Amino acid sequence: MKKIHVSPKKNCIKKIEVQGDKSISHRAIIIGSIANGITKVENFLEAEDTLNTIKIFRQLGVKIVNEKNDYYIYGNGLKPFREPNETLYVGNSGTAIRLIMGILAAQPFTATITGDAQIVKRPMARVIEPLTMMGAKFISNNGYAPVMVQGNNLNGITYKMPVASAQVKSSIMLAALYAEGVTEIIEPVKSRDHTERMLKYFGAKIVVKGKSIKIFPGSELKGKKIFIPGDISSAAFFIIAGLLMKKTRITIKNVNINPTRTGIIDIVKKMGGKVIIKNKKVLNNEPVGDIVVSSSKLKGTIIKGNIIPRLIDEIPVISIAAAFAKGKTIISDAKELRVKETDRINTMIKNLKRIGIKVEEKEDGMIIYGNNGTPFKYADIDSFSDHRIAMAFSIAALVSDNGLLIKDTECVNTSFPEFFNILNNL
Repeated sequence: MKKIHVSPKKNCIKKIEVQGDKSISHRAIIIGSIANGITKVENFLEAEDTLNTIKIFRQLGVKIVNEKNDYYIYGNGLKPFREPNETLYVGNSGTAIRLIMGILAAQPFTATITGDAQIVKRPMARVIEPLTMMGAKFISNNGYAPVMVQGNNLNGITYKMPVASAQVKSSIMLAALYAEGVTEIIEPVKSRDHTERMLKYFGAKIVVKGKSIKIFPGSELKGKKIFIPGDISSAAFFIIAGLLMKKTRITIKNVNINPTRTGIIDIVKKMGGKVIIKNKKVLNNEPVGDIVVSSSKLKGTIIKGNIIPRLIDEIPVISIAAAFAKGKTIISDAKELRVKETDRINTMIKNLKRIGIKVEEKEDGMIIYGNNGTPFKYADIDSFSDHRIAMAFSIAALVSDNGLLIKDTECVNTSFPEFFNILNNL
C-alpha cells in the first residue's frame, strides 16, 4: 500500500494542463471501434481504466495502434466482433463495463465481462434490465459482475430511465445502433451527453429533444480525428486548490466545458469563488476553454436537485471546499454516491471528521459545517482505494496545519496518473 505525505503550500501563480477527459477517452475507443475506417485519437488519457478498454477491443479483434502518443483505431464497423477467448477485464471502470455490455448485447456470441474488487460491488442490473428488454440475455452474480452476456438480435424499445445515468443511457444507445427499429430513452434529469455528441460527430442519426433521445439504426459511422480535451473532473481538484490557497491564481488550459459537466463551476461561483472561463472553442462537437481560478473566501451553500448529475464525481472535492467555507453546506439528492468506487458519502464523512470537521450523514448526502478558513488539522487519511477520495484529501492537505498522510494512493492511476506531478509543480 503506497502512502504519500502532502504538505501545505502557499502563493501560486501557474498555468497547468490536466490529462485528457476519461469519459471521452473511453468513448473514443468504443465508438472508433464500431465505426468504419480509421479514427485518430489525440491527447488520449493513458490511465489504467482507459488502457483496459483498449485491451478489451483488441481482444474483440480491433486493431489499435499507438504512434507518437496518438492512437489509431482501425474500426470494425457495426459488423460482428471476434469472440474473445478469455474474460474481458475493465479494471476499475464503471463506464467501460456498462458501455461495453451494450456492444456485447448485439454480438452473435457469449462473452463474460468483469472488473476489480470495487467493480464487482457496483450494480449492473440497471444496465441488464433495458438490454434484456431489447433481446439480450445475461447471467450475472445477482445483478453484479461478473456478467455473462449472451448476444442476440435486438429490437428498439422506449425506456424511461428510473435514475439519471450517462453510463446506462450510453449502453442503451450503443445497443440501439444494432437494433431493429427506433429506440427512445427518456431521462428523469439530463446527464452528461458525451455519447450523443460523439455519435453525431461520427454520423449516427440521433435526435435529442429535451429529456428524450431517439436513436435510429442503420447509419454508417465513419472514422474521425478526435482531440481529447482536459478532464473537468480532474481539473476540479485544481479549481478547489486555487480557491483555498492564499495569493493564488491557477489557469487550467484546454478543459472540456460541456454544460452537462460544469456543475462544479456553478456551485463554486455560488459559494463566492472567483472562476472565469476564457478562450472558448468547439473541438469535435465538445466545448473547450481555459478555466482561471483565484483565491476566494467561500461560504456554505445548498447542493441538490437537477445539478447533482452535473457534478456527481466532483462532490468529494467540493466537500473539501465546503469544509473550508464559512457556514454550513447541505448536499442532498446524491444517493448515487453510495454506489461509486466506494460509498463516497461514508468515506468522505469518516475522513472529514479526522481532519476536525463537523459533519452529519444523510441517506442521500451530508451536512458539512465549514471551519471558516481555519487550517485543517493533521491526520492519516484512508482513501479506501478510491481515486477521488485520495485526490480530494490531497487538496485538503494544501491548507492543513502540517499536511496529511494519504494512504493507498496507487488508486489515482486509474484516472489521473499525472496528478501528483502536477500537484508538486504547484
